[in-house]
Amino acid sequence: MYDPVMRVLTVLEILQTRERVTGAELARRMEVSRRTVQRYVARLQDLGIPVESRPGVGGAYRLRPGFRLPPLMFTDDEAFAVALGLRALSHLGLDALAPATEAVAAKLERVVPHEVRDRVVDVGASVVLEPGRWTVATDPTTLVPLAGAVRARRRVAFRYVSHQGSTTERQVEPYGLVHLDGRWYLVGRCLLRQALRTFRLDRVRDVEQLGARFERPASFDASGYLMTSLPFVMERYAIEVRLELPLETARRRLEPWRVALEADGDGTMLRCTREELEPFAAMLLGLGCALSVQRPEALRASFARLAERAVAASR
Repeated sequence: MYDPVMRVLTVLEILQTRERVTGAELARRMEVSRRTVQRYVARLQDLGIPVESRPGVGGAYRLRPGFRLPPLMFTDDEAFAVALGLRALSHLGLDALAPATEAVAAKLERVVPHEVRDRVVDVGASVVLEPGRWTVATDPTTLVPLAGAVRARRRVAFRYVSHQGSTTERQVEPYGLVHLDGRWYLVGRCLLRQALRTFRLDRVRDVEQLGARFERPASFDASGYLMTSLPFVMERYAIEVRLELPLETARRRLEPWRVALEADGDGTMLRCTREELEPFAAMLLGLGCALSVQRPEALRASFARLAERAVAASR
């Protein structure tokens, strides 16, 4: 994605690592014209960075001798935290940031003291993190402008693709972004529905930040709201199952599964929505209690298929 600010910083990064660089080489590496390189250099000079130039056919740019950005001072623990955080981005569905992650890691290795650099390199060589099977990839070009709009309290416009595949134009006052259960969600007031709504970011398209501002309720908790509403976010199947478990026991065992639970006599009624049924059915069997399916009929069929495979495995 083209970003003039990042281009200017890239020029500075190149100058930091070279004694001098010609305008032609900068133009070639940046894939821009020499005139554009001159504008980038002028911008650095406006910011107080002492870039010196030698005019003429063999002209070149360099940072004034003795000038370098100071080294980043990290403790071992801080360097470990940064390196591990970079590697964990895939767990947040942000695999598209892999090139930026590698660039940041390379910069860290160049600017931190030698003893800390070894710590950063060790993390890359010894730590392997695999994203969860339920993690859904999210486009950073969707996440970043939404995060900016939340911070700036500005309305956003985007297209939203529903579960059924239909698309609507939305204007939203974004209250917060939450990552939960392998997905990113936006919580905010939808002007089309005139109510609070939750949007999956993998279904959001073409985000545009608008000029109109808004005030978020002071006590609003995006994460808390999401936890209470998420069991009923529109997905393919609406599920209702009665569990022969006391409510407190069911809450303890099902805490990570974003379901709504309520007491039903000496048992518990479970309600939620899901895209796929068989993994959920297998989880319910793992509770080790009697249960009865109220709906959908397709969940009973999922239990039947699991039973057939279990019997085949037992033979």
